[in-house]
Amino acid sequence: MQTIKKTSSQAVGTPPTEGKVGTYRWRIVALLFFATTINYLDRQVISLLKDDYLEPLFGWSETDYANVVIAFQIAYAVGMLGAGWLIDKIGTKLGYAVVLTVWSLAAVLHAFARTTFGFVAARALLGVSEAGNFPAAVKTTAEWFPKKERAFATGVFNSGTNVGAIVAPLTVPLIAATMGWEWAFIITGAIGFFWLIFWFLYYEIPARQKRVTQRELDYIQKDDVKEPEGASEKVSWFNLLTYRQTWAFIVGKFLTDPVWWFYLFWLPSFLNKEYGMSKTELIIPIAAVYTMTTFGSILGGWLSGYFINLGWPVYRARKTAMFIYALLVIPVVTAQALGAISPWFAVIIIGLAASAHQAWSANIFTLVSDMFPKKAIASVVGLGGMAGSVGGILIARSAGVLLDYYKGLGTIETGYYVMFFICGSAYLVAWGLMHLLTPRMQPVNI
Repeated sequence: MQTIKKTSSQAVGTPPTEGKVGTYRWRIVALLFFATTINYLDRQVISLLKDDYLEPLFGWSETDYANVVIAFQIAYAVGMLGAGWLIDKIGTKLGYAVVLTVWSLAAVLHAFARTTFGFVAARALLGVSEAGNFPAAVKTTAEWFPKKERAFATGVFNSGTNVGAIVAPLTVPLIAATMGWEWAFIITGAIGFFWLIFWFLYYEIPARQKRVTQRELDYIQKDDVKEPEGASEKVSWFNLLTYRQTWAFIVGKFLTDPVWWFYLFWLPSFLNKEYGMSKTELIIPIAAVYTMTTFGSILGGWLSGYFINLGWPVYRARKTAMFIYALLVIPVVTAQALGAISPWFAVIIIGLAASAHQAWSANIFTLVSDMFPKKAIASVVGLGGMAGSVGGILIARSAGVLLDYYKGLGTIETGYYVMFFICGSAYLVAWGLMHLLTPRMQPVNI
């Protein structure tokens, strides 16, 4: 990667106080946070309009809606590969702009669909383009932060997923009720175009960003490894798959991402079927869960950085933090037992598990920038993201079959117990396999 050095006289704006590092990199995190919030807001609109608007208007069966959902999931999995490759090829500034433009357009196009196939097509376009968010955001973080701050920065932008999950149910039904369901898609989709203005105004790689002082640039680049000649050449997926570090990330995402998808899609149904909560009664418990996960994402990223500041090796700091989060997930197996005392005990224990997942997520994403050169980061994130999406499809199918089976027996609570057991054990299994694949998480020399 070419490094463009600049003197302090080139910095624009007020220089930092003597001994202090500038803070421009945190503006970049703010941009990533809002992009991730928009990402989750756009994908949730259809589920909030399904029962009251789309089903009665278009005569959807549950199978029709399932086809729309599966179209998104498959496209998202495939899109992870293409998006990672694209962003590594054309860079974060243009790459992020391209994927966000396409997914915003896809979100708006839902408003013009008049058949199930139309929604399937719009949903597939949304999925393939939304897949670019995390490869772009993780690569951007690697470009703008030293290793000790990357997990915290990742936790901050990743908390946008939780904010999006909270904002959507608070705004989408109101827009649909006052302006019509089409406007719910149009307004939420248009927010992305507004974000693009700020992206082009404020984003450039650190060495080319004139608003960054020399002191902050040196801080950002202090632990960068000088890449050998030919570093600008892109790395193929087949080459990346020859490294154990790639498979460690793939395995970790495949086993743990599905747990998040399960919480996202089945939490409302679980609270309804187990405790009889109505749609309006669900709003506060679900908001509570995602509020907890917001703090989990941020604090989870902070912890490994704290260990690094204590002088721990980076790999030890990341793995220790991830082991702690894997342990914090285990109590979710008691969700139903505690829920028998009070539904709020179930909500809190699921919130703890979901928070631990987001803390885990902040660190597993950061592992990629710890182990791989910047030219390959988005591609590796794409490979792992695809594996996580495939796992999400499998757990959705498995949960449906399992819950239908036990529902037929009149004991659907048994099905949920099995699912929570899977959720509670997935992280320790993933941690163990990742440790076997790359015990010290050595950097890859490509």
